[in-house]
Amino acid sequence: MLNYSIIIRLVIFSCFFLLGFSSWTQDIQVPDADDKLISINSSNRIVALNGSNTEILFALGVGDRVVGCDLSSTYPPQVKELANVGYQYRLNAEGILALKPDLVIGREDAKPPQVIDQLRSAGVATLLLKEPRTFSQAKSRIKTIGYAVKEDKKALRLLQLLESDLSALEKKLMNLREDQKKKVLFLYLRGPQTAMVLGRKTGPGAMLELVGAINASGKIEKSQPMTAEAVIVAQPDVLVLFESGLKSIGGVDGLLKLPGLAHTPAGKDRRIITIDGLYLSGFGTRCGQAALAMFEAIYEKDGVTAVKYIEKSPKIAEE
Repeated sequence: MLNYSIIIRLVIFSCFFLLGFSSWTQDIQVPDADDKLISINSSNRIVALNGSNTEILFALGVGDRVVGCDLSSTYPPQVKELANVGYQYRLNAEGILALKPDLVIGREDAKPPQVIDQLRSAGVATLLLKEPRTFSQAKSRIKTIGYAVKEDKKALRLLQLLESDLSALEKKLMNLREDQKKKVLFLYLRGPQTAMVLGRKTGPGAMLELVGAINASGKIEKSQPMTAEAVIVAQPDVLVLFESGLKSIGGVDGLLKLPGLAHTPAGKDRRIITIDGLYLSGFGTRCGQAALAMFEAIYEKDGVTAVKYIEKSPKIAEE
């Protein structure tokens, strides 16, 4: 004799299972930098083509799904163990496809474009996102990546932590008078032969203005070679460099030997700040903390200051 109650329960269970499975395998649509919807079927194997994107993925708790990254990915330390696919502006399709990714996340200006076309032709969901220059844009990218890898709740948790740092920064900025603002010049150095001034439309330049500094680069938007005349005219109160840049020039003494720098207020007072490149200009999950640290280095400290990232909570996205 058939037990109809058991049969009914089995039918109901099967329907729920099939509906759940269908929902789980359904593509999600994620807008890219051009607001074009990219279909993502899976994010089990991810290649990250930008250091900030890699940082966000690990903060979201999906670092174990990242199978490869580019040379700009330096944080967290675990990225050293990942397969490297080269520089994000000199990509090779074969190297990326060899990792069998189902999702590639990079910057909108990843190059060459032919490689991006090859990845998409091979059926790999390739999501290219705008590189942020404001905190609002940084938040938007975190939410987008969180949605792309189905970690929306963790993304919201990251945004809450970021907002906490930005609130602390805002309080400091409210107490900063216009006549107290410092003129800050960002220098990009790779040895004495490569010395560039970075302008306001670069990551470092944008960050300087967001922390209440006057960008001493003037009308420079992107980057220009540093000249003694331009530096002396700029008269910066503070110089900011990447850690690697100061090291490449032989430290502070080597820096002040560059033409013009010793004759600026920053050079005379040895007001020099160093910071990791990705931390300062990546606009990733740590950008609020980096901005707060930069404000303190510019306005609350003297002499040579090395800004270091201090891990607040190794598992901030797991709650």
